[in-house]
Amino acid sequence: GFSSTFTGERRPKGDRIFEALGATDELSSAIGLAGEFGSEKGHRFVDQLYKIQCMLQDVGSNLATPLSSAREAHRKRTSFSEKPVLELEQWIDSYSEQLPPLRTFILPSGGRSSAALHFSRAVCRRAERCVVPLVQAGEADPNVAKYLNRLSDYLFVLARYAAMKEGKEEKIYIKPEP
Repeated sequence: GFSSTFTGERRPKGDRIFEALGATDELSSAIGLAGEFGSEKGHRFVDQLYKIQCMLQDVGSNLATPLSSAREAHRKRTSFSEKPVLELEQWIDSYSEQLPPLRTFILPSGGRSSAALHFSRAVCRRAERCVVPLVQAGEADPNVAKYLNRLSDYLFVLARYAAMKEGKEEKIYIKPEP
């Protein structure tokens, strides 16, 4: 019922650190699936998804190193900078410029690549919800939470972009009649 952090500290498997690590691992898996669908369609953004999966390994290293029990050597090895956050923002801007304006709420749809990216976005939001309390408690770097926040926006924009590039229609929300 226990597992070890990178610092060697033993914590229950239900600890919020391990919840956040699990959610981040699920996110990487979901992105991997989206990347496979995108690769089948020849999307060039697949390399970005692979880079994100690598970055999520760094997110996990930071999460697995609770700042309350980390020595300086641990902190130095697992620090997380703002640079990846800024890179995501550049990618978001680049894809957003190519998309038509969003005028209504869209449902996860638009073909397999797009739907898988929407699913990844939902998993990303859950991972972010797991990480925020760790940041608030001073156990994780605030840039980790910022990265996940921007990553969910990136995945949303990328899902729309994939649907557009594949010529797939995005389904819009229609309020049911009472």
